[in-house]
Amino acid sequence: MTLHVGIDVGGTFTDAVAVHDGRAVRGKAFSTPDVTTGILDALAVLEHRLEVGEDGFYSQIDRFVLGNTIVTNAVDEQKYSAVGLLTTQGFRDTLRIARSARDDERDPHRMTPPPEIIDRNRIVEVSERVDAHGTVLAPLGEDALGQAVDRVLQAGAESLAVCLLWSFRNPQHEQAIGKYLETHHPGLPYTLSSSLTPVYREYERMVTTTLDAAVKPIVAQHFDHLANELAQRGLRTRVQIMQVHGGFLSAEETSKAPIGMFNSGPVGGVTGARLLGHHLGRQRVLTADMGGTSLDAAAIIDDEFRVLPRAEIGALPTSLTAVDIETIGAGGGSLAWVDGRGVVRVGPQSAGSVPGPACYGKGGERPAVTDAALAMGLLNPDYYLGGSVTLYEDKAREAVQRHLAGPLSLSIDDAAHGVYRLAVSQMANAVRKITVNRGHDPREFTLVGFGGACGLFAAAIASEMGVGEVIIPRDAAVFSAYGLMHADSVFSAVQTTPWTFADPAADLEKEFASLEARAQEWFETEGIGEQRRELYREADMKFMGQIFEVTTRLPSKSFNEQDKDLLRQRFIADYEAEFGSGTAWTEAEILLVNSRVQAIGRTEAQQITEDGGGGEQHSSDRRDCIDPATGQRRSIEVHRGFGSLGKAQGPCLLEEPDTTVYVPAGAGVEMVDGGHFLIRQNAS
Repeated sequence: MTLHVGIDVGGTFTDAVAVHDGRAVRGKAFSTPDVTTGILDALAVLEHRLEVGEDGFYSQIDRFVLGNTIVTNAVDEQKYSAVGLLTTQGFRDTLRIARSARDDERDPHRMTPPPEIIDRNRIVEVSERVDAHGTVLAPLGEDALGQAVDRVLQAGAESLAVCLLWSFRNPQHEQAIGKYLETHHPGLPYTLSSSLTPVYREYERMVTTTLDAAVKPIVAQHFDHLANELAQRGLRTRVQIMQVHGGFLSAEETSKAPIGMFNSGPVGGVTGARLLGHHLGRQRVLTADMGGTSLDAAAIIDDEFRVLPRAEIGALPTSLTAVDIETIGAGGGSLAWVDGRGVVRVGPQSAGSVPGPACYGKGGERPAVTDAALAMGLLNPDYYLGGSVTLYEDKAREAVQRHLAGPLSLSIDDAAHGVYRLAVSQMANAVRKITVNRGHDPREFTLVGFGGACGLFAAAIASEMGVGEVIIPRDAAVFSAYGLMHADSVFSAVQTTPWTFADPAADLEKEFASLEARAQEWFETEGIGEQRRELYREADMKFMGQIFEVTTRLPSKSFNEQDKDLLRQRFIADYEAEFGSGTAWTEAEILLVNSRVQAIGRTEAQQITEDGGGGEQHSSDRRDCIDPATGQRRSIEVHRGFGSLGKAQGPCLLEEPDTTVYVPAGAGVEMVDGGHFLIRQNAS
């Protein structure tokens, strides 16, 4: 008997999925500020629906995977613990100098300072110096170190980040600081840059280290609470946490570097979309994950999602490797408002789960996207989340009238439709960023739309992008939780190791061998069997004189002199795939900057043989609503239990227990293998 559980904590809802001996059930609960309560509420739904017997639900769980928003919320809201920073003398203002303060518009007259992670009073310089070759120029004295630590703690630091100049070449001073802290201040959370991210670029390394230390106390508080609650209920298996790079680490490993949890929930959705695309034979897939707070978009090409070697987190560049996900504040709970110019705006502020949109009847008074959809008649107020949550149409219309229609002298219908169209436009722009801005034609892709709110918007987003095919997964509302259950465990070991093709191959092989030793140690610690282990070698490379690198995969074997030509050819091919054919400066010398080993423990996910979500008999009705495409009121058909019907023409609505799907006029929808909805635009 096997029982696997996946949990995805979102800004509004906490989604839960369980697979018990091939039978899948799903559930939702409102997210809570303390995270743990929302998780336990979602697990209670699963426990009720599974009816696993007297042995107890928690004690029977064999695998428990979690994607959460603890770190994402802390970064987005800039609510950190009081972090202190120890850095090399003379480099106190590195975080403020940054890489310049210009924004994406490249307007030299608009100088925007980077978000502030740390109070300058808690940045303390340490008298020490290591040069670019790792040679100690000025030793670190224990008396000077003690004085620096005392100063930063007196300034109110609750955790410490340590980022010294060139410590990735020689970490002995940072390691000495770590030993000092453990001896004299046991229990104080701290992060060493040489352990977290031993790569060059001082600013990005300092940002990453400071962010990690800033969220450590927050994560520890939540993890301790969750671990205690789960243990009391009988959970015996290890909790696995999704990471920003697209794989799992155990909760114990995650607590050592919690910044890796950033965007962990959305990564699960991308993983699930990759598997779905492969299953349905789609090589190019766009993902649109629309929940209560945001929309997350990503592109999958040839079964691979794009990974960024220098991910941006909270408008700050870091040295983390992350799945390329474009996020905007346009979800079901995103608030609609009128700015000072009399223009309607949507987001990025969100009503969240408390008080939520006005239609929830929980005290929210401002209109959200969900209120607009309800006012348009697209949602059934008595069948939201299968009827478990009642929506109040009068409150939605009142909020739209008071905050939008009235101030703009519009009808409620026009104001609600305007919110819908604006949300669609913003979400389409997010998809453009991961297609057009990357040199890809969106018309060559299939859009996979998921998240509880996306079914109403996916076809409209696709139409604006020229995408002809849309897939709404059968389990769209909890799709990220399903994706989490199928992701692999991943460990990444990286080190800045400058190397050119004039250097001996043995020098590079030595670096990779050292990284692989760390990976093998991780395999053993995590209890990953030999048959599930995979190792990949990667290198961040560039033409000499360039600023940024392109990541290239090396053969998974010992690197020798004969492999140099192959590595050169692979880099040139990867470079031109990124920047265009003929762009490679083939005559220039090539510099390998970072060596990286990716260790993967392949998952053993259960095959789902029975969907326990329940299947209704088909029924149809008609509802008066505003057509999203035209803005005109019309009567359209509403299908419930669509699986018994299997095919229909738009315009129509498909009402499922946990999502509603809009099919526009001129489009056709059919159920395909696995119970997923396939919408084809301009279908005859």
